[in-house]
Amino acid sequence: MKMFRARLTLIFIALIGASVLMAGLFMAQMLQQSYIDSLKTNMERELRIILSTMDWSHRGSEPELMKEFSERATRLKQFADARVTYIRGDGKVLADSDSNPAEMENHLHREEIEAAASSGKVGYAKRYSSTIGQNMLYVAIPVQMRDKTEGYLRLAMSLAEVEQSIRKVWYVLLGGLVAVFLLAGLISYRVAYGITRPIELITSVAQQITDMNYKYRVQLNKKDEIGQLGNAINRMADSLQLQMNRILEDENRLKSVLENMISGVMMIDREGKIVLLNRSAEDILGFSAQELLGKKFDQAKQQFEFTQMIQECIEVREHIRDEMIFYYPSERILEINLSPISDSSQEWTGLLIVLHDITAVRRLERMRSEFVANVSHELKTPIAAVKGFAETLLAGALNDKETARSFLQIIFDESERLNRLIGDILELSKIESKRIPLQFSPVHLETFVGHCVSVMRTEAAKKSIELDMQVPEDIYMEADEDRLRQILINLLSNGINYTPEGGKVKVRVEQLLGGTSEAADDKVRITIADTGIGIPKKDLPRIFERFYRVDKARSRSSGGTGLGLSIVKHLVELHKGTIRVESEVGVGTKFEIDMPMIH
Repeated sequence: MKMFRARLTLIFIALIGASVLMAGLFMAQMLQQSYIDSLKTNMERELRIILSTMDWSHRGSEPELMKEFSERATRLKQFADARVTYIRGDGKVLADSDSNPAEMENHLHREEIEAAASSGKVGYAKRYSSTIGQNMLYVAIPVQMRDKTEGYLRLAMSLAEVEQSIRKVWYVLLGGLVAVFLLAGLISYRVAYGITRPIELITSVAQQITDMNYKYRVQLNKKDEIGQLGNAINRMADSLQLQMNRILEDENRLKSVLENMISGVMMIDREGKIVLLNRSAEDILGFSAQELLGKKFDQAKQQFEFTQMIQECIEVREHIRDEMIFYYPSERILEINLSPISDSSQEWTGLLIVLHDITAVRRLERMRSEFVANVSHELKTPIAAVKGFAETLLAGALNDKETARSFLQIIFDESERLNRLIGDILELSKIESKRIPLQFSPVHLETFVGHCVSVMRTEAAKKSIELDMQVPEDIYMEADEDRLRQILINLLSNGINYTPEGGKVKVRVEQLLGGTSEAADDKVRITIADTGIGIPKKDLPRIFERFYRVDKARSRSSGGTGLGLSIVKHLVELHKGTIRVESEVGVGTKFEIDMPMIH
């Protein structure tokens, strides 16, 4: 912009200087011409006066004539203050006020003489005189005698004064021109600055806008076209800033959606390069975005079947959906959706891949199938027993009262077992679907645990099992009393059922203090330990699964449904607690439940 300002200043100076120079030249030329025209007029008038006041009709020899005319020319020079020359009709110089006529050449073909001869009036010429070494102005007039040109009378005046006057004019003109140049330079710079400075400001703001700095504005108070341009730039910046803010908001929303999506999203451009990868896709594929972005999909160290599926979609350019087992970084089942992307002109621009981890869904479906199969199997056994003994009774066993009584007892026991199984299944279904609202209230644990132990003493006494409890007197907690009782009764019942005669089942309650003085950080630990048969280590991870039994024959003989521990685990989790199990075969089993004191 500074270079433009300098060029504009030089252009203004050049234009003004050229104008002044041309005006000076024209004025000097006009002044010079005016001097010369005035001099010509005066000289012509003097010639005519001389011609009219003197007698030129003399006769005699040439020397006599030359002498006479020379005297006359010398005398005339004193009055006219000019060089006087008398030239005979044939061009012979008869007299000259400044030179010896004998030494002068013929003047017939001099410019002023030829002009006077051809016009019959006055002839003019301006040339350098080698005789006196100056520029001279010559004016000649013919001398007419009896309608015949006898000769020519010529006046010559030096142009030195005219040239000196013109030089003075040039000096004044040059001085004025320098002053004009200085003034024009100052004015031109101010004008150029006034024009270029707003443009420079506008250019600077436009550059900032180009660099996405939309907060800059043009500060101009002008109302002219440049001011209007500045206002237009400001309005454009406001519009761009508003649009960019909206774009950034949309981009942030889209980025937030992509980053928080459970499904993995990956995009491949028309060149086959990976250009987008969200966080879930990184977790699913086992590679970071830094490792994959910019690489071609077939060079990204992905599973071969996955790469082949991408290649197929690129070739057919149709939506493809399939499920695939991925083994890295862990074994998972993925639902893969590949969709071609097109622009507004329906030209293919890339590929969008959405990855859903459906491992949990498939596991849930498998568990549901297993649950249905287990329920069917568990229901089939008592129903088959009831049906079989009922058929036996109908076939005639009713006549044998002892046999009939035994069979009816079996039918009753199996019906009870079937009732318990159906009840546990319905209970577990309600718990898992969270259709059981918990009613929290303060529970005095010493009283509560004592009551639960009293309920189970009769069952324990049948096997001579000792029930022991260690509960501090001052421990309270918030819990749903009915559900907490269900937890303890289930665990005590399991302990009694799987402990041999003469064993021991112990209940211990303790308070676990949190890291601060706030009661909300405190927890209650309830431990139920027995001296029973124990659980093998390989079965420990699965004992909370529905219908899972370590010893199926022993479980059925004890009347268990295989759902008790699963119900216990869900009820503990509804209380925001955790349950752990430790066991050693032949030594016993210990369950530890940690629950917050206050909810």
